[in-house]
Amino acid sequence: MTKENLIKDLENAKPFTSLVDIDRMIGFIKELELPKPTTTLSRELIEEISKRIERCLDHNCEDLVDKENITFNINYGNVIEVEDAYVDVYGTMDHINAILEEFESEDDDTEVEDNNIESTLS
Repeated sequence: MTKENLIKDLENAKPFTSLVDIDRMIGFIKELELPKPTTTLSRELIEEISKRIERCLDHNCEDLVDKENITFNINYGNVIEVEDAYVDVYGTMDHINAILEEFESEDDDTEVEDNNIESTLS
């Protein structure tokens, strides 16, 4: 039952009761704040997002390492050993955000429509 339906039912009950101040009850109900629903993702959606991020990062793996700041040593037998290599966090996040934006619904709902997922899988 919604808040509005309860208020309507109480309005209709006014003529039949003298035990409860209906107007006061309606005022209390109007002051109630409904808890905001928590956003949850289904297991299938989490797996799909994870797969797409993995494919995107695999496809763009050359962009993920900051090649300009790699440090290395030349060891015995002319073997090159990488000492430090840094991940380009901003570039990586750009790729991940692009994937996540594909799942953003157009009407700001928290659920992704099934046909949106099916069309992007094709």
